[in-house]
Amino acid sequence: MAAMAAALRGLGGRFRWRMPAVAGGVRGAAQGAVAGQWDYDLLVIGGGSGGLACAKEAAQLGRKVAVVDYVEPSPRGTRWGLGGTCVNVGCIPKKLMHQAALLGGLIRDAPHYGWEVAQPVPHDWRKMAEAVQNHVKSLNWGHRVQLHDRKVKYFNVKAGFVDKHTVRGVAKGGKEILLSADHIVIATGGRPRYPAHIEGALEYGITSDDIFWLKESPGKTLVVGASYVALECAGFLTGIGLDVTVMMRSIPLRGFDQQMSSLVTEHMASHGTRFLRGCTPSQVRRLLDGQLQVTWEDHTTGKEGTGTFNTVLWAVAPRVSVYFPTTVGHAKNQGRD
Repeated sequence: MAAMAAALRGLGGRFRWRMPAVAGGVRGAAQGAVAGQWDYDLLVIGGGSGGLACAKEAAQLGRKVAVVDYVEPSPRGTRWGLGGTCVNVGCIPKKLMHQAALLGGLIRDAPHYGWEVAQPVPHDWRKMAEAVQNHVKSLNWGHRVQLHDRKVKYFNVKAGFVDKHTVRGVAKGGKEILLSADHIVIATGGRPRYPAHIEGALEYGITSDDIFWLKESPGKTLVVGASYVALECAGFLTGIGLDVTVMMRSIPLRGFDQQMSSLVTEHMASHGTRFLRGCTPSQVRRLLDGQLQVTWEDHTTGKEGTGTFNTVLWAVAPRVSVYFPTTVGHAKNQGRD
């Protein structure tokens, strides 16, 4: 944060103070931009950790700042509020669900320490999910309050560039607004990728965008991928008592120390997670009873395998960066699992 503050202060010579454009809606904003008078000194596109930190720091330095944030619904229709991946579909809900799994382990160990706890103890996904989602929503509101307290304007619109100083925002209902700024920061992060070449992947699968917002238990789950996102999700799902299988094409946690990666997968396997190694899915289809039948190729044996699951979770890297259409090229922010 100190480094960010120093960098922003260093912009003093170029970070020119502008009078806001005269009120007049979309047309007024466009005229102000043409005249060289911007609505804001700084406009941040993206309301995640980086975007919010940038906006609040700039506001503390006396700049007029706005944040534009919009969540495109996932193919399953999942959407969330201000705060980005970490708050909504990443670190926060993941750690809460891991805590639920750890508590389950403690309950199972309790009899060995003299606690008379009737076994087995069932887990209620609905209650856990409701508590997690309510906590996340409280954080969404907290971020909005923090922006308001720092006089940062928040726009819940989908942004696209008109020119290097102007952004067109489109709200959920289709209403448009033009916003101009002397400086624009892109802090959009990325979204999980669906393997579009696999039949049924998009129609029947979910990603980490959805798992934390499910109202009902995912049940018997196939996690496809071996990134840290895949193993984290598989870990807490196993921990709360679900039947979980991880399908990996090659090695787990590519790019990490493989001795440590082996320790992770061995630990998971000892606690009940199953692993299909050297396998890649080729088809997902829904059966008459509602279950999902997955067909895969085993590259070790050269044979085809099948299995039925309640949920298929895609956790394949890399994450897809978010693009913004613009008349001056395509701007993007790199993201990865």
